[in-house]
Amino acid sequence: MRIEHAAMYVKDLEKAKEFFIKYFGAVPNEGYHNKNTDFRSYFLSFDEGARLEIMTRPSMDDAEKTAARTGLIHLAFGVGSEEKVDELTARLKADGYEVLSGPRTTGDGYYESCVVGIEGNQIEITV
Repeated sequence: MRIEHAAMYVKDLEKAKEFFIKYFGAVPNEGYHNKNTDFRSYFLSFDEGARLEIMTRPSMDDAEKTAARTGLIHLAFGVGSEEKVDELTARLKADGYEVLSGPRTTGDGYYESCVVGIEGNQIEITV
């Protein structure tokens, strides 16, 4: 069994799509638009088969995204090496994204960093 995809609502669908393309090499599909409800989405594909659905619709609740909350807390991307973790973290920081932690080796042995990515969502970058 495998997780087929994860999904997240965003306010700015096109900006979110470009974020994942620019920093994580996402390949988007052509997108979907339900004209009756104005729901829109893209499926983003990543190396090795992982997929993320980003979606938007009118009148969404945009609750505060605190660091310690129930539910999904971050998306983690494996980039292949410690050097690539360092490089991508520095690139995101230079582009104005907040680095919450790292790059560092965690107590459980992961080399990672965590940044506040698109629309306040946490992104973990690991080997």
